[in-house]
Amino acid sequence: MSAETAVSQGRDEHYIRVLRRNFRTWRGQRPFWAGLLTLLGGIPIAYFPYATFKIGHMNLAMQTTAGAGSLIIGVLLVTLGLTMWFQHIVRVFAGVATILLALVSLPIANLGGFVIGFVLSLTGGALSLSWVPGRPANADETPAVQQAAPDSPAVPEQRDGFGADTHETSIEGNGGRNSAG
Repeated sequence: MSAETAVSQGRDEHYIRVLRRNFRTWRGQRPFWAGLLTLLGGIPIAYFPYATFKIGHMNLAMQTTAGAGSLIIGVLLVTLGLTMWFQHIVRVFAGVATILLALVSLPIANLGGFVIGFVLSLTGGALSLSWVPGRPANADETPAVQQAAPDSPAVPEQRDGFGADTHETSIEGNGGRNSAG
């Protein structure tokens, strides 16, 4: 291989580097951290009501009558986290639903999975609401703000071909627009 040989991106690189770059591109096109926090917040909310902790020979069970509600809230939060990743178009709906489910989990699901799931889900929902897609790479240049020349009038004069005192209200008049006078 000579110095003049063109190296194509992805062809001569290690596959781990290619996978990492592809993951970074995929992650940048969606609210990744919002989905991850929402998904991680749903796990303790669904897990703690059904968990049995062993301390020596003693079993500590957190099973309550709200176990079914906790399971539903936890599964919905995990589903919303995955929705933020794979259907990022509905990120606003997913964010609002995540925040509402996190708030409902406080009284229903053992203080929202002992506050761990509540805080993670609330943060994930807020991140989902605040995320906006980035600009494409070719739109790096910001367009210059067009400013009016200092000697131009503040309101442009009317140039519709009829004159300033004519009030035409027909469909054909004024280029298809109606005036309200």
